[in-house]
Amino acid sequence: MPEQQTSDLEVKDAQVIFSSLWQELEHELGRKNMRFPKEMILLGGAPGAGKGTNTDYIRKVRDIVAEPIVMSSLLNTPEMEALKAGGNMVGDREVVNILFREMLNSRYREGVVLDGFPRTKVQVEVIKMLYDAMIELRTEFANTKYAVHFKQPIYHIMILFVDEKESINRQMHRGREIIEHNKRVRESGKGELLEERPTDTDENLARNRYTIFKEKTYDALLSLKQFFHYHLIDAHPPLDEVKANILSEMEYQSSLELDPRTYDALSPLPLASDITTHARRDLVYRLDRYEIGNQDLFHKVIALIENKIMPIIKPHAISGRALINIEDALLSEPLALSMLIDIFSERGFFASVDVHLLEVPEHFDVTTGKIHCRHKKIYRINIRFKGSEIRIG
Repeated sequence: MPEQQTSDLEVKDAQVIFSSLWQELEHELGRKNMRFPKEMILLGGAPGAGKGTNTDYIRKVRDIVAEPIVMSSLLNTPEMEALKAGGNMVGDREVVNILFREMLNSRYREGVVLDGFPRTKVQVEVIKMLYDAMIELRTEFANTKYAVHFKQPIYHIMILFVDEKESINRQMHRGREIIEHNKRVRESGKGELLEERPTDTDENLARNRYTIFKEKTYDALLSLKQFFHYHLIDAHPPLDEVKANILSEMEYQSSLELDPRTYDALSPLPLASDITTHARRDLVYRLDRYEIGNQDLFHKVIALIENKIMPIIKPHAISGRALINIEDALLSEPLALSMLIDIFSERGFFASVDVHLLEVPEHFDVTTGKIHCRHKKIYRINIRFKGSEIRIG
């Protein structure tokens, strides 16, 4: 019971903070200017997990141009320093206030990576309230000229995770590298000194930092899992593998990004992944069906490829590309074109066909001055395949 009472109190605190701050901002800016980022990635990471290393890649994957908002830097502003110098704590209201005002900057309009927020249960509740408020604004302005500024919000929870042992090892390794770097700078007088943090040189402090991450940041973000899109990235492997994990998690998210009405309109069309999943099986089925149900046409297409097309392709074995123009009437049959593409696919080639209709002059009527033409179909077959490697030496 006491735990539930604490939770209720935190929710109430969040409601008071959010409501008062929202009213304050709305009074200053006007409701139509409450334009928060369309996409927000709430990024958390164990110490040494590589947040700084991977943030730019995360932004690249999600096409986010703006620099990340790093809460630790945001709270080092003169305003916050003055607050702390006066003996005051930087509480949830101060944190939310400075964050909201920063996010309303137009440079974050399309998206932002938020590093270090939320860190408390009150902040967790505030972020949920912000999402609900953005949905409300979107509904309110849906049929107005301001609709373009209030898009479907997308929130991601992303955690880069390493265990305690790996975290401590990485912090200690970083500390040794920084100390060695600073030693070289002092001796040579060249370069810039890097910050030497106690947590990077004292194992007990590094362990304590990891504990704080698990008990505060990790738990805060994990509590949002049921509300927003959640990504737990294993950050133990080498950097390239971690990037591959990030890409596979976030590369294709159309059902999350699109307006629900747009998504419903597009949903009858298959995803590329749906088509490719059983592509080989379907290809085999079609080829067998050609042989059984359209044998005569099928064998004519095979003969056309063998006798007229392959002799042109073979000299292009090094480049792996060939463009063939052909006029054979056999290809006027639509099924024959499908067969041709499937046959090449089965043999490991990538084939595409464009049909060009040309007018060829046949004779000139001296009486009327009219030129009589016949129509000629040219089939341009573009063939690609893995070319041969040329070895030198």
